[in-house]
Parts: sequence; C-alpha cells; structure tokens
Amino acid sequence: MTGFVSLVGAGPGDPDLLTRKAVRRLAEADLVLYDALVAPEALELAPRAQRFFVGKRARREAIRQETIHGLMIRSARRGKRVVRLKCGDPFLLGRGGEEALALAAAGIPFEVVPGVSSAIAAPALAGIPVTHRGLASGFAVVSGHAEAAYRPILGSIEPGSATIVVLMGLATRADVAALLLARGWRKETPAAILLAASTPDSFAWTGRLESLGAAELPEDRGDAPGTLVIGEVVSLAATIAGVPEVAATAALAGHGRS
Repeated sequence: MTGFVSLVGAGPGDPDLLTRKAVRRLAEADLVLYDALVAPEALELAPRAQRFFVGKRARREAIRQETIHGLMIRSARRGKRVVRLKCGDPFLLGRGGEEALALAAAGIPFEVVPGVSSAIAAPALAGIPVTHRGLASGFAVVSGHAEAAYRPILGSIEPGSATIVVLMGLATRADVAALLLARGWRKETPAAILLAASTPDSFAWTGRLESLGAAELPEDRGDAPGTLVIGEVVSLAATIAGVPEVAATAALAGHGRS
C-alpha cells in the first residue's frame, strides 16, 4: 500500500499564516519531516505524527538532500501520510522542486501545498510593498548565499528599475550592496534588513544602500532568518508601518513587529 507525500509551505514563521490546507495535512500526517525555522507551534498541529528534524542552516552540518528524498519515499511506500514541512513556500529557494522530482521518479503520489513566502511577507509586515505604482512595477528574488547565485541576476537589472529581495543574504549583504553600487545604483537607494519576520523576535533596519553592509544588527539574533530589500519602495515603511530610519529602528526589537 502506497502512502502520500505533501510538500507543505509553513510560511515565514507565524503559525497563523499557515493555509487551511496545510493545517489539515498536518492533522492527518503520520510523519512530519520539518525544516530548521519551522515554529514549534506548527508542529503541534500534527499530534499523531512522528516528527523528524531535517533542516539545513548555513555553515552547519546538515542531513543530505538525498537522505531526505529517501525518507519520504520509504515512508510513503510503507503506506504513511508524509508531510515535508518547509519554510516559506516549497518551491521558492527551498529545494521543493528537487523533492518533487525525486518523488515523481519513484512513482510516489504527492502534492504541493503552497505557503506564504518571506520574500513577500517580510517586506509587507514591515510596511514595504514589493511593488508600488510609480516606484516599482516588478521585483526580483535571489538567494544571497553565494555570489555565483545572485551576480548574474542582479548584474542584469537596470539600476532602480525593480525591487530587489535577497533571501539568505545577511552574511553577504556588503557584497550585494557593492555589486549594485558598481552596477550604477544610487548610494541613497533605500534599503532594509528584516529579521525573524512575523515572530516576536522580529527586527527591522532601514537606511541607504551604501550603509547596508555596515548596518548593526542585534547580537542576540544572529541565527534569525533575514531578508534584504533594496529599492525605492523601502521609503514607504516609515508611513505604512511607522518604521523610522536607521538607528531608531532598533526600537522595534522586542515589540513583535517585523
């Protein structure tokens, strides 16, 4: 008897942002394979399931992707309902496509349950619309973990023509800023660093592109997921969410606002 696998997006962190379908799949699950940044409250929605951590974090040892594929396939072949619970959306920089291909190749029935991505949610919760009439008609999302991943895309975008959203780019933010400045972006271009969006530990910094690399962040949140936003739309944060400029943004820490 073959089981079933659901590739489920857990959203940016707040369990209230899970979709209704995601909640149903967790309640039905026999096994949950979950990522590093999934909230404990989300796991509590799967009371009858076994739960195994398979997350990856930068610069740390992690379970191999092929091992995750094997766990899903073997469990489904034993008739289990498996939820692969992934941060944000399964298909946005989360290797969900690789997992879907592995399941398809093995003949395992599966589905994708989309989730709210921090690429949009983190800016929105900080009062930053990624598109806004007169400021940006489009946006680009890139992974910032390595220059080879973001340089071809960022280097091809006309300066100021779109909003740039960088996930997994806290450690490389100075390099990202340098690349954009060399490409011709104005040094005064508004920029933001958003940490732990949608959680009580959320923090926002806003300033200029030229200051992005040297921005001071809370030392106690070095492990928090971060999102970089670069573009004129960042200037709207002060009005929409009351996010003040640069140093004063530290006041957001501890107030549960991203």
